[in-house]
Amino acid sequence: MIFGIMATKIKRILELVGQDGVIFGNWMARQGLDSKQQFEYVQSGWLERMARGVYKIAGSRPTLYSALSCYNTQMNKQCIVGARSALELRGYSHYVPMGKPMAFLYTDSAHKLPGWLLQGVWDMTVSYQTSSFLGDDLLGVETQMVDGRPLLVSSPERAMLEWLNMPHIETLLLDVYYVMEMLSTLRPELIQQLLERCTSVKAKRLFMYMAEKTNYPWVADIDKTKIDFGRGRRMIVAKGRYIKEYNITIPSDLVEYE
Repeated sequence: MIFGIMATKIKRILELVGQDGVIFGNWMARQGLDSKQQFEYVQSGWLERMARGVYKIAGSRPTLYSALSCYNTQMNKQCIVGARSALELRGYSHYVPMGKPMAFLYTDSAHKLPGWLLQGVWDMTVSYQTSSFLGDDLLGVETQMVDGRPLLVSSPERAMLEWLNMPHIETLLLDVYYVMEMLSTLRPELIQQLLERCTSVKAKRLFMYMAEKTNYPWVADIDKTKIDFGRGRRMIVAKGRYIKEYNITIPSDLVEYE
């Protein structure tokens, strides 16, 4: 009888979470399964413990994105897949990366990701930043279904700014521009909002330089007079080409690329 009841409950959990999901003790408690019952599931071999209060179906191998989706939905969190990862999820990539793909994740500083998620062995390598340089209200973040699960994913407009704001981006600027060339249908209204609130002078200057270099129609709808591009010169690279309009020194190969 007890086995039958447990089998019924684990079936319900599977229906709600899926075979490759991550299951949180707090969430199970809200479903009517207290800590004692959760322990019984582990003891009986239905569940495996990943960390304190975090479980998976025995024998399953959750992906990073499935774990992240469960973390957001079950725990009411707002971790974002951003920068290059967001662009790749939307099909904007000019090369296939070698080895494990990177997952660029973002939260605000008040809601840092737990250690089990950052240090776990996943199918992707985690690159994580806490940042509020675009505000904390998720402007330009959209829900995207990935392998049947909802993820918070930066729009292309937001993802480009996140990518350009990353440390040591100077070595990848031509790669960033290759992707910018694919973005012929960006939304100028959203770009305007993001650029006006963006606090990264580097990202704003690089974004507008690359945008104007593409010469796409949406660029003409950006009102630069409302954007604070900061003061002073920015040496993106020590040796390169100086762009007077944006007061930046950038790699020569980017300037010369046509």
